[in-house]
Amino acid sequence: MARRNYQFTSESVSEGHPDKVCDRISDEIVDLFYREADLLGMDPRQVRVACETLCTTNRVIIAGEYRGPGSVTHEKIEAAARRAIKDIGYEQIGFHWRDARVEILLHGQSADIAKGVDAAGNKDEGAGDQGIMFGYACDETPELMPAPIYYAHRILHQLSEARRSGKEPRLGPDAKSQVTVEYRSGKAVAASQIVVSHQHLDEDLTSDDVREIVEPYVKKALPKGWITKNTQWHVNPTGKFFIGGPDGDAGLTGRKIIVDTYGGAAPHGGGAFSGKDPTKVDRSAAYAARYLAKNVVAAKLAKRCTIQLSYAIGVSEPLSIFINLHGTGKVEERRLEKILREVMVLSPRGIREHLKLSRPIYARTTAYGHFGRSPDMDGGFSWEKKDLVDDIRLALR
Repeated sequence: MARRNYQFTSESVSEGHPDKVCDRISDEIVDLFYREADLLGMDPRQVRVACETLCTTNRVIIAGEYRGPGSVTHEKIEAAARRAIKDIGYEQIGFHWRDARVEILLHGQSADIAKGVDAAGNKDEGAGDQGIMFGYACDETPELMPAPIYYAHRILHQLSEARRSGKEPRLGPDAKSQVTVEYRSGKAVAASQIVVSHQHLDEDLTSDDVREIVEPYVKKALPKGWITKNTQWHVNPTGKFFIGGPDGDAGLTGRKIIVDTYGGAAPHGGGAFSGKDPTKVDRSAAYAARYLAKNVVAAKLAKRCTIQLSYAIGVSEPLSIFINLHGTGKVEERRLEKILREVMVLSPRGIREHLKLSRPIYARTTAYGHFGRSPDMDGGFSWEKKDLVDDIRLALR
């Protein structure tokens, strides 16, 4: 029998965290290739990018593979990286958008990998690699996300907006949050532990000073009544957090995959998202799985839904689809597995076309989660739409 009373914890990191700086730069480069392809009238389906970024004290190294418009020069890639660092807010001695040395080690995509995607003897495009991907949704929040990760993101997002607006000029770009949620009778009801570690630009600030700054934003981010007399706070628990970002700790693309997804409340296939174009099923199929799981829960067919998809390199259709409704379902899971294949084409090409993924929409995904966000007017976060609800219900009749 499932536990009904327990505590669960998830963390988030800000856009200024070293790993997130790298995710942002990598996805800015993906977007750059799509923008250049559009300017040249090139078929965006021909774009291929697998980009990794490493950053440390005033140093950025960009490596990986690509295929796409020849107009994407090293100069344009470097400019995109500097713009990203500047937008995040790094103008410090140890890491400055203008002064950091940027090294670019990108080269052409392997012909063997390209062959698997482009045709591989299939009528449709094949997957760019093998792998397993998971999607999840639950009814704990209006956005159908697990409460711990959702509210950990909200805390830092609100602090980021205050910093960027100039309202909190003493805060730096680097920050982390962690929320322990208390569940009673299976429902999220309170925050028992709150952790916020936030970089500060005034070296003389104490932990108490930083708590005075951040506490109103934490209270605003959490549901009313969640902070009680029993809630324990941990704000900059080691004291000073003046040296932050890549100057304080090296960053690398793809090291925050649990922050990017469900905060540990659901399985993760292991593949990172950032720096990859959507022919990589690590990214596109994970988005599709979230999209399907969210629509299942939005259709009131279950309170929780986990979906696993699996792929093989060069093969178009998923090898398997597995659904777990965690004992909350109103429909038989095997039947639902068949129906979801009918309402959405789950080949890599089908996913990209259905969700309109071959566009420069990725840099905005890199902080505060790839899931649980509102769809953008220009197509970003299309996997968060609930437009399959009627199709799923109709197919069940």
